[in-house]
Amino acid sequence: MASRGYSSTTVGIAPAGPERTFDILTPSDPTRFYPRFRVVPATVRVEGQTGAWDGVGQTRILHLSDGSSVRETTKVVERPGFFAYELTEFTKTFGPLVDHARAEWHFDAVEGGTRITWTYTFFGRPGRGWIVALIVRLAWAAYMRRVMPGLVDEVRRIAAA
Repeated sequence: MASRGYSSTTVGIAPAGPERTFDILTPSDPTRFYPRFRVVPATVRVEGQTGAWDGVGQTRILHLSDGSSVRETTKVVERPGFFAYELTEFTKTFGPLVDHARAEWHFDAVEGGTRITWTYTFFGRPGRGWIVALIVRLAWAAYMRRVMPGLVDEVRRIAAA
């Protein structure tokens, strides 16, 4: 049984409506937006994607810069307001630590665009939760804050085209 979850949330404001923001970000190529940062490896390759990343149950394997990998599976796709996927089968360093993780994306209309709320929750393996909590607090939260501006810029770039 996995331990309780350890979460981090970050928010960005995109200059497009929720539908457009959702359509730009949910299928985006993770190799373009998820760089290496502290102990967090970059996403360098996507393999075996089973769809356009727009339906429940689609999967893909992310290969990371430290030689590890993780499987992503879409769990909820409710255009334009909510998107969630689960991460399983962590290998290398995170394999013995993390049972699974869940990423949730909320897209809410605000004046001038969309508030993007991105929450990531890691569930540690038994007895490893304290290590996972440290990683989330010391590295993952800062990583998410570093990634969000690039995602907002991508919406700005595509929506303006």
